[in-house]
Amino acid sequence: MKAFLQGTALALILAAASAVALYPQNPGIQRTVVHKSDVSVPGREAVIARVEIAPGASAGRHTHPGDEISYVVEGEAEIQIDGQPPRKVKAGDGFVIPAGSIHNARNTGAGPFKLVGVYVVEKGKPLATPVN
Repeated sequence: MKAFLQGTALALILAAASAVALYPQNPGIQRTVVHKSDVSVPGREAVIARVEIAPGASAGRHTHPGDEISYVVEGEAEIQIDGQPPRKVKAGDGFVIPAGSIHNARNTGAGPFKLVGVYVVEKGKPLATPVN
């Protein structure tokens, strides 16, 4: 019986992990990791990503397991962080989103919204986690 319960628990854990791994990324956003590296803080890593949001699309409400530091390369958008007023950003602007903050980015321009995001996050955790 103990082996059966352990096997069932393992199956449930694997199923949950697979569901998270297979969770489809919002089709309006493309996030491409270009580099990962350890940092001086134990248990953390830096992840550098190119992010593009299609015209009229949103990233979707989500969190990161660490800080996001971003530089807008092209376009314009509205950054929405729960508990704060929306912030409009455009090419040449930068912004920081604190670890764990629920946020969204909505492309408000006619062309793609492109940014370079640097994430200093906990190792082994997903870069972004969707929030309802």
